[in-house]
Amino acid sequence: MHTTHAKYHIGQIVRHRKHPFRGVVFDVDAMFSNTQEWYDAIPEDSRPAKNQPFYHLLAENDNSYYVAYVSEQNLVADYSGEPVDHPDLGDLFGDFEDGRYPLQFQLN
Repeated sequence: MHTTHAKYHIGQIVRHRKHPFRGVVFDVDAMFSNTQEWYDAIPEDSRPAKNQPFYHLLAENDNSYYVAYVSEQNLVADYSGEPVDHPDLGDLFGDFEDGRYPLQFQLN
């Protein structure tokens, strides 16, 4: 059995290594758990390994807000101290404090 440990946690702000966006982690998959079609749409020379954590992000860039699905190898922690402005943050998280977003509710 292969065990993975997520480097980033729910409520943490991260940014993409290669693309100009950042976001708040709202879920983590221990390994790739999206569709094969989604994976195949990534250029072959840029495809991340599937056997690593993948993060669901409430993401933003200069032009829009969206949900992103990103491999751990393509993320870095964001220590800017700046909040994220995604309009759906309030559905899951409390107010930005100490560089992160606390969950609004308790998970089982």
